[in-house]
Amino acid sequence: MVAASLARPTTAKIKFLKTPTSAAWVEQAIANIDTILLDHAQCERKAAGTAIQIMSRYPSSVELVRELTAIAQEELSHYDQVNNWLDKRGVPLQPVSPPPYGASLKKCVRRQEPDRMLDLLLVSALIEARSHERLGLLSEHCPDPQLAKFYRSLMASEARHYGSYWLLATTYFDADLVNERLAELADQESEILSKLHAEPRIHS
Repeated sequence: MVAASLARPTTAKIKFLKTPTSAAWVEQAIANIDTILLDHAQCERKAAGTAIQIMSRYPSSVELVRELTAIAQEELSHYDQVNNWLDKRGVPLQPVSPPPYGASLKKCVRRQEPDRMLDLLLVSALIEARSHERLGLLSEHCPDPQLAKFYRSLMASEARHYGSYWLLATTYFDADLVNERLAELADQESEILSKLHAEPRIHS
């Protein structure tokens, strides 16, 4: 049964996301916070890798390379910080199986350019937006006040990241096209998360 304090997640509606995270996810995450930390570490590492992959695919796009270099560096810094929290809590660093979220979103990316570039940027924006929302929920509900403070400290950078991916999309593509495609992908993102994954993950 969902505790009263978790019954209504209170983080404000996040731009780009069609549906808010459920109270069931909050309950699952808080009950398995060490597993969430392990998955969070993987998410930060993967986010750095995604930024590097995109800039490697489009090396002549100067604004993109500059912005994603900064994002990759910040994601790796977050990876290190999450690993420090795992050390503090005595949790050995180890891989956890990924939820279907990321792979399902990648299936939405079209193969032909320039559609592929647009979709890669917008899928990344949606992932960062969802991460921002969920780290905010963890900061509100985590029973460890210091860990809650840590999650709060990450929220601004996550918001900046999803904004950066959207701005890059509007740099290289017409704004109406960007917003139309973003709405389509946001529908898919919400559908992917409509059923809670059995294992606790940041994007379960």
